Amino acid sequence: MNKRVPTAERILAASRRLFNRKGYAATSLTEIAGAVGISQGNLSYHFPTKRDLVTRLEQDARQRARARWASLQPGPVADDYVKHLLFAMNLLWENRFVFRDRSQFGEDNGAGQGDAEMAADFAELHGLLQRIEAENMFRRDLELDLEVLTRSLWIISRYWMDHLHEYEGREEITWDDQERGIQHHFAVLLPCLLAPARKTFQDALARLSRSTSELKP
Repeated sequence: MNKRVPTAERILAASRRLFNRKGYAATSLTEIAGAVGISQGNLSYHFPTKRDLVTRLEQDARQRARARWASLQPGPVADDYVKHLLFAMNLLWENRFVFRDRSQFGEDNGAGQGDAEMAADFAELHGLLQRIEAENMFRRDLELDLEVLTRSLWIISRYWMDHLHEYEGREEITWDDQERGIQHHFAVLLPCLLAPARKTFQDALARLSRSTSELKP
């Protein structure tokens, strides 16, 4: 017997889907209620305003990140690196309306609430690069500053959507766009690696990204 999904979870799923597709400002509570199949009064009982929905969706995204960090089990460094990158890009993709529409949320837009998670994400990436260095995967003819390399790679992943909006003028973001961001990330990383290491990372990306590339908008 299938367990019924709680109403609040169905509201959140419908909200994320509509916000991503139509935009925060263009989506009404009435439309969200209709997508869930409930009255607007029922929706307002759980989430009185659209801003309440955004706050909860942001909290859920941060909780997913914390849960992942708590359950990490180290494996081959190339696999761990690619998993880190795909998780980050996937999380951004699933909540892309937050980055695209954040100016519409009003003055209280939650700025700064994700600082702890952002710092942890940066620290994980830095730790992965330290593992790459310890396994002698970096080219020996390069003098690398791992702090600078970490920040460069992190900025590409974290602010790729800003680039799409501000430089390319994109209003609609597709998973193909996210894959381009991953390739830009690798365009910085791979030239720093020895040839065998480059192949190891390319193989890991090809293998682990198959299921991610099947994401639907």
